[in-house]
Amino acid sequence: MMEANGNDLMVVKDLKKYFPVRSGLLQRVTAQVKAVDGVSFTIKSGECLGMVGESGCGKTTIGRTILRLVEPTAGSVIFDGMDIAKVNTRSLKTLRRNMQIIFQDPYSSLDPRVPIGESIGEGLLIHGMKDSRERHSIVVDMLKRVGLEEYHSRRYPHEFSGGQRQRIGIARALALHPRFIVCDEPVSALDVSIQSQVLNILRELQKELGLTYLFIAHNMSVVEHISDRVAVMYLGKMVELTDRVELFNDALHPYTKALMSAIPIPDPKIKRTRIVLKGDVPSPLNPPSGCRFHTRCPMAQLDICATQDPEFREMKPGHWAACHLA
Repeated sequence: MMEANGNDLMVVKDLKKYFPVRSGLLQRVTAQVKAVDGVSFTIKSGECLGMVGESGCGKTTIGRTILRLVEPTAGSVIFDGMDIAKVNTRSLKTLRRNMQIIFQDPYSSLDPRVPIGESIGEGLLIHGMKDSRERHSIVVDMLKRVGLEEYHSRRYPHEFSGGQRQRIGIARALALHPRFIVCDEPVSALDVSIQSQVLNILRELQKELGLTYLFIAHNMSVVEHISDRVAVMYLGKMVELTDRVELFNDALHPYTKALMSAIPIPDPKIKRTRIVLKGDVPSPLNPPSGCRFHTRCPMAQLDICATQDPEFREMKPGHWAACHLA
């Protein structure tokens, strides 16, 4: 088990989130979708933890669960010494000043009937800032931090491009001056040229304001650019966690190696052997026994991999992986 220390802002221990499947006339629970199944990690104050994996592996569910936008099934989420799963509604509202989220879709996360200045300032109003001039001053400051101007506050979401809407989402997350932000695939819906602009804004704001990020993505190149440490998810489980440089130089888990082999190289003279995984990702309704990756793993030894769930252990100092053969 990973040990927490005094620099950790967020400590997640054995987090589980199961979604019930109901059927029949009485809508009885007949199965559980194990979206997140026993995940543990820490995030240090001021760092960016990247989280990667295929679609459906549980990344977004982790982000929403640690903010308690969805209730955890089991486990604990300790933010700045307080267990989020156990606090009451009043205390949770106070905590949320320090915990915000940037959503993946920069359009559907904004109210199309409300000027973006009101959307950004709504959180300030909810948390007790009644003075409209003070709210407007903070909204303008946030807009300028992300490269927009005061007159933009009077415009509606449909009047902006995708990249501008994502900047608005960032400004809204920053309005309450939080300490921790979940970035839920904030650049996946944007053009490549706009992606780099948004990533640079996030980096600059992190340094300037001392922010801590959980950066969720499925693009390994993006994660390499912005993260300090990287966690790799597969089918609700964490399979590898280490420093960014260590991961990209010496990945230990076969799934991580397969993800790495898919990263494009800008030099056509350099050849890379692509690891193509066979089959589809199994259903979280009925995950495989033993190691969940063994049905697609090119290294799998069925006598152990199909029967024993590998322990998530420290293979090298600061380098954790869950693999019998790593």
